[in-house]
Amino acid sequence: MRRLPDHVRPYRKTPEFTETTVPDGLLRDHATKAGVWGLIHVAEGRLLYEIAGSGDVVELTAGGPPGVVEPDVRHKVTPIGAVRFHVEFWR
Repeated sequence: MRRLPDHVRPYRKTPEFTETTVPDGLLRDHATKAGVWGLIHVAEGRLLYEIAGSGDVVELTAGGPPGVVEPDVRHKVTPIGAVRFHVEFWR
């Protein structure tokens, strides 16, 4: 899993989502804007994080490291049962 560059700082985060409240856009391939990184934090349960075109699929879990979203890289998430998570944005 990638790491955030040292020069980026957090500036916004989403509300907490569950398997029933996750926006449809996060379930389909999408990307952050140029220069914007993301951290997917799972508070409870499990979430698949898939990086489009790479074949990389990572299972994110509560207590585990966050998923790192690189700028302009298409990706999506898929809840595995009950889950609570949020995304933190850095630039």
